Amino acid sequence: MLKKTKDAGTMKKIVLAYSGGLDTSCAVRWLKERGYEVICFVADLGQGLGEGEDFGQIKERAIAAGALKVYIKDLQEEFIEDFIIPALKANAIYEGKYLLATALGRPLIAKYLVDIAHKENAHAVAHGCTGKGNDQVRFEVTVGILDPKLEIIAPVREWEFKSREEEMEYAALYDIPIDVTKKKPYSIDRNIWGISIEAGVLEDLDKEPPEDAYLITKGPTSSASYPKYIEVSFEKGVPKKIDGRAYKLKELIMELNSVGGLHGVGRSDAVENRLVGIKSREVYEAPAATIIYTAHKELESLVLDRELAHFKEEVSLKYSELVYYGLWYAPLKSALDSFVAYTQRHVTGTVRLKLSKGMCVVAGRKSPYSLYKKELSTYGKEDKFNQKLAKGFIEIWGMPYRR
Repeated sequence: MLKKTKDAGTMKKIVLAYSGGLDTSCAVRWLKERGYEVICFVADLGQGLGEGEDFGQIKERAIAAGALKVYIKDLQEEFIEDFIIPALKANAIYEGKYLLATALGRPLIAKYLVDIAHKENAHAVAHGCTGKGNDQVRFEVTVGILDPKLEIIAPVREWEFKSREEEMEYAALYDIPIDVTKKKPYSIDRNIWGISIEAGVLEDLDKEPPEDAYLITKGPTSSASYPKYIEVSFEKGVPKKIDGRAYKLKELIMELNSVGGLHGVGRSDAVENRLVGIKSREVYEAPAATIIYTAHKELESLVLDRELAHFKEEVSLKYSELVYYGLWYAPLKSALDSFVAYTQRHVTGTVRLKLSKGMCVVAGRKSPYSLYKKELSTYGKEDKFNQKLAKGFIEIWGMPYRR
């Protein structure tokens, strides 16, 4: 049975990356009991859109848990422009399934943790990540790069609680309002680019994720029965239009999240390799990211030459690993950004997609920079390919391998 403890006497300032969830709500109280004045920082990365988070409620929850002050910053535009778009241009997707929504948000949150710590003259920052997750690395490596003098505290790695159930009891003891229940004990991280869902029944690899685990996508039996065709247009690798209508990036992503979710697009169920060396089961929702990524990749296949396209596949893999591993501000990632920027010069055009029952399928593509020449590819009467040249090509190509 948990019992209340008295707060420590001498207080030191600490800035906590606060989500309003179970872990960080407990962390506020836990840190206060150990002599810290807790300043909470809430980053709005789009998790409040639609039926998402209520930031007023999150602030009240932080204060109820014992926070001295709460900063809430709308970072959606910066998140999209400076993190999502570079990763999209790189086609960064970890282990073929994860579009890196949470991973992309962490270095941005860490950046503002450092800024607020400087503003408040705090000597430490904190986060609510577990000792076996990836986010602890992303936060701490970024903070270490931006200000190595700041102390970093990770309550979840240190405290006495052995399970989320014990955390729930602790929250109840101090009248901290939380949304999680023992029947639905998911750990959820959400932003405009996607949703990460883990824990609870999802830890049983032999069980299909229940429908109540998903927030913005409909299952195959409840999604729209009719297929939806849409066109996404790009300029130099950046999505600009849907069906010929221009959108600002935030609105474009929101629209595709809505349309894609209606048709069940963007779900993935992955057993992935965490940075710390264990495997974990992660369930993701990313309708807009899936649609935009699919279209972007298809457009690149149309405008990049073979050698550039093949080498970019290798770069995409490495880029996704750097993001996943918390190395957003590493020199190699900056160098790869320069390469990726070069590849996007001609990634302009339109891709038509068919959305139906969870599938996102390319149905058409066009670009003023297309390298596809029908007169060279056709087997019809328009054929201009000199097939007689193939014999000499094959002889020279195969010469090194003849014995």
